[in-house]
Amino acid sequence: MAYDEELNQRFRRAVGGMAGISEKRMMGAVCFFLDGNMLGCASRQKSGEGRFLFRVGKDNQAEALRRPAARIMDQGGRPMRGFVYVDEGACDPETLKQWIGLALSFVATLPAKPK
Repeated sequence: MAYDEELNQRFRRAVGGMAGISEKRMMGAVCFFLDGNMLGCASRQKSGEGRFLFRVGKDNQAEALRRPAARIMDQGGRPMRGFVYVDEGACDPETLKQWIGLALSFVATLPAKPK
């Protein structure tokens, strides 16, 4: 994954003003956290493909995968349950907020991590 400021700004605008949100560079991208728990990230692949990653949780995975342009996160050939990639082109501002809402419905249930 590669850092992409345009995609990061889109994610920032979608979570703008939300309490408990922080950012951290990791995995070659910027990841966004709610109270220390990963919510998602934005990245651009070497191929030029931009995408968002959302932590939707295992219980929301089936719903997430029914949405357009969503696919399960794959880490080294191994599917990562509860995480989905969504192509940047499938995320207009309203759709991006809906994806973040789905991720928040899971991440908000997790205990806050100490700072």
